[in-house]
Amino acid sequence: MHQTMIIAKMAPTDADAVASVFGRYDATSMPHEIGVRQRSLYRFHELYVHLIDFDRPADEAMKIAQALPEFRTHSEDLRPYIEAYDPNWKSPRDAMASRFYHWTSSAE
Repeated sequence: MHQTMIIAKMAPTDADAVASVFGRYDATSMPHEIGVRQRSLYRFHELYVHLIDFDRPADEAMKIAQALPEFRTHSEDLRPYIEAYDPNWKSPRDAMASRFYHWTSSAE
């Protein structure tokens, strides 16, 4: 499993609208085509946090996604609500947080 966290800006009042956009998207075949296994959306004040579990590396999943016209439509649907955190944003890679610590419990 490959986990990716995307950080951006979002007005807290837009959380329901963003969840609705993702609800429509996740009801299609696109998440399966891209390899999305699980998605969680969080908000913290003006921050938008998108945690995704892929069945393949995120870079590979994003290449597949960007080739799908429906994915571009989905991105356009989110545009009124989500703003890049990094003003120099050029691609989804620029919004991905870097994990610097991870712990998993061992079976007892």
